[in-house]
Amino acid sequence: MPVKTTCPYCGVGCGVIADRNAAGTVTVRGDPLHPANFGRLCAKGSALAETIGLEGRLLAPVVNGQETDWDAALDYVAQGFGRIVCEHGPDSVAFYVSGQILTEDYYVINKLAKGFIGTANIDTNSRLCMASSVAGHKRAFGSDTVPGCYEDLETADLLVLVGSNAAWCHPILYQRMTAAKASNPACRIVVIDPRRTATCDGADLHLPLRSGSDSVLFNGLLAHLASRNAIDRAFVEGFTSGAEAALQQVAGQTVAQTADVCGLSEGAVALFFDWFARTERVVTLYSQGINQSSSGVDKVNSIINCHLLTGRIGRPGMGPFSLTGQPNAMGGREVGGLANQLAAHMEIENPKHRDIVQRFWQSPVVADKQGLKAIDMFDAIADRRIKAVWIMSTNPLVSLPDADRVRRALDSCELVVVSDCMRHTDTTRHAHVLLPALTWGEKDGTVTNSERRISRQRRFLPAPGLARADWETVCDIARRMGFSGFDYPNVAAIFREHAGLSSFENEGTRDFDLSALKTLDDRAYDALTPIQWPVTREYPTGTPRMFETNEFFTADRKARFVPVTPRAAVNATSRDYPLVLNTGRVRDQWHTMTRTGKSPRLLAHAFEPCAEFHPDDARIARVENGGLARLTSTWGEMVARVVVTAEQRRGCVFVPMHWNGEYAGDGRANALVNPAIDPISGQPESKHTPVKAAAYLPKWHAFILSRQEIERPTAGYWVGGRSGTCWRMELAFDERPPSWRDWARAQLRVGDDDIEWIAYRDPKVGRFRYAAVRDGRLEGCVFIAPDHKLVSRSWLSGLFAEQALAPNARMSLLTGQPVDAGQDIGPIVCSCFGIGQHQISAEIVKGAASVDDVGRCLKAGTNCGACKPEISKLLRSAAVRESHPA
Repeated sequence: MPVKTTCPYCGVGCGVIADRNAAGTVTVRGDPLHPANFGRLCAKGSALAETIGLEGRLLAPVVNGQETDWDAALDYVAQGFGRIVCEHGPDSVAFYVSGQILTEDYYVINKLAKGFIGTANIDTNSRLCMASSVAGHKRAFGSDTVPGCYEDLETADLLVLVGSNAAWCHPILYQRMTAAKASNPACRIVVIDPRRTATCDGADLHLPLRSGSDSVLFNGLLAHLASRNAIDRAFVEGFTSGAEAALQQVAGQTVAQTADVCGLSEGAVALFFDWFARTERVVTLYSQGINQSSSGVDKVNSIINCHLLTGRIGRPGMGPFSLTGQPNAMGGREVGGLANQLAAHMEIENPKHRDIVQRFWQSPVVADKQGLKAIDMFDAIADRRIKAVWIMSTNPLVSLPDADRVRRALDSCELVVVSDCMRHTDTTRHAHVLLPALTWGEKDGTVTNSERRISRQRRFLPAPGLARADWETVCDIARRMGFSGFDYPNVAAIFREHAGLSSFENEGTRDFDLSALKTLDDRAYDALTPIQWPVTREYPTGTPRMFETNEFFTADRKARFVPVTPRAAVNATSRDYPLVLNTGRVRDQWHTMTRTGKSPRLLAHAFEPCAEFHPDDARIARVENGGLARLTSTWGEMVARVVVTAEQRRGCVFVPMHWNGEYAGDGRANALVNPAIDPISGQPESKHTPVKAAAYLPKWHAFILSRQEIERPTAGYWVGGRSGTCWRMELAFDERPPSWRDWARAQLRVGDDDIEWIAYRDPKVGRFRYAAVRDGRLEGCVFIAPDHKLVSRSWLSGLFAEQALAPNARMSLLTGQPVDAGQDIGPIVCSCFGIGQHQISAEIVKGAASVDDVGRCLKAGTNCGACKPEISKLLRSAAVRESHPA
């Protein structure tokens, strides 16, 4: 029976319909009635059914390396935490949780920490993506409130995307924007980003500003709006405070000065400022390029200031809009999942709020001071102030900056507990206790997306092995520690309590209010349809847009301007470290690849971690396109495949943050990233780390394709994963084995029985190829060369789908190229339909002149649309070649 649920990836919060047939096969499709996506899914969402297998799952509790039962594991954790709290106090323990868990899980772990143990040392990986936005909202509005909704993006006449590659990171939302632009001739899109990303494909203006100069740009905009008298004086005078100080801060800042500091042309800045000043309906969307900064909060407020000055907030088609990174980052904020919050958007420093929470919970204590935020928390683990930590559904050894220090911190910790669905991650390898958790498709609860919309994640798969819901595990441990108040019969009961706390003694002074949902019975909770908070007696069907009455949640109910003094990044570039490292996401991967890494379809678009260089920087560093580069910072190093592109800003290098020790030998970007943080939000500066680059020149390069999973080497460069119907590994190393033949056979692990070996050897140039065939079917192949210019992998991967190799396929294994050029589809462009670059180029040669033409011929770009910018780039390149054939 089809089950309506919600995608577990980004903060767009797309609705998904999952169907599991009698044989257990699962299919997924977009929910056409869900108001976030109206039936569309991106490549990651479309591939969800490929990620639910039990390979690598943690299916039983593990204590000190030995599988055990739940009673033994729960007793061990409860006694360990209880003893440490008794001996060293409540702040000697900590909890590090995740925007991947459900709101109900979040609620009970926060309740246990702050209300019963009595520590606020509970933080979340949302600290890495949304904390600066939270702090900026609270400074301006008095509350962590996202003002607008997705409909505003479709009614705006100017969409400004700042530090957001939405085409790749929030593709369904981006497609809604471009569709709205196509239907509204007055609509313009501006992209503000040091890189020319896929999002720029649909933009009318791209401002490739100097890294970190965002607040200078928006301060300049504020000054320009004032000089043009583009001020909503009635709104500013009646509903805001602090405008005079904010305007005094930017007085005299000119367009020319702004352009100079930001590294932009004066004309481009003037055009953007003019569009903003003359356009009433403006939405400014910002994401990690703003938040992940040592001055991220100020950058957020510099954006909000411009909307307050023009009164463009609380009305259709306008307002600042924070694009959330994770599926439940906002749900975690609702329950106080950050170390500086209480549940229900209450303040930990506010005695009245602490009293409300303690009386509602009937708890013995309530934490009365802020806890340690993520970076400080792991520093405290490293110096042994924190002696026990419980990590839930996140992989900090990959996602936190200065990641090698995080590893050393866990190794020095007395008790490390990890709840996860996977047995082997970079983090689980350093745990004393592993607790098997349910994952998407198996668990039940709610999540909240970027527009404050609460949706249900519903179970449609049975719990595998001994895995169980995180809320059940937390409640069992709480009871074992002697605490009452954790006897919930089901997840619906937790939601009712969560909704009850939101409205408890809430007299309209707090934004988060679910009072109309606090009496939902189990059946109504199970049937809950997507709804935007607040959900009150006055607004029982939810509230799409906040601040429509111009009342805010500050003491005087006025919005606050915040004067912003631009600050340089904490760690500046130097002669030794001349490049700025910028980390981020690629199109088809998610976080640390625990889920998306299982899908061959998603690995096809970008199989290896890459480092994008501007051609000038590549020349200076002496790295070449397709080669390998070693990137080094004061904190660590990594090796990545080089991409040379003029779309990268000079002086910057971009690296994706996904790869980890399960998929790459030396590919963790956050091993390099500096641990500098915003002093207000505690969010790390993941977009600005000084690094140096040098060519990594191993003596040998190789790749392996095999039906069997390939054993990981212990030295050299390697990246591994699924590729179509086979396993793939890329390698580079210095030591040559005594015999390439023996080495190749050892890698493929097929034995010699019934194996036919096909071999090509050219010792003079150092090229070797070996293939193993059994009963006419390709079992594996190994290609070796002294340089990185090996043959295409796409057509070779396709040979594994054949039951018997044709004679020309055997010949191609020897020659290293397909006999039929059409066999090589090239690098994957459209993951949804498996369409490669060469296929698209062939259709362009035949006459396809637009993205729509390509879609009609090949279906590429007709599902999620995230590949449309790449198709456009191929069309432009073909047009240039036709115009300049030389």
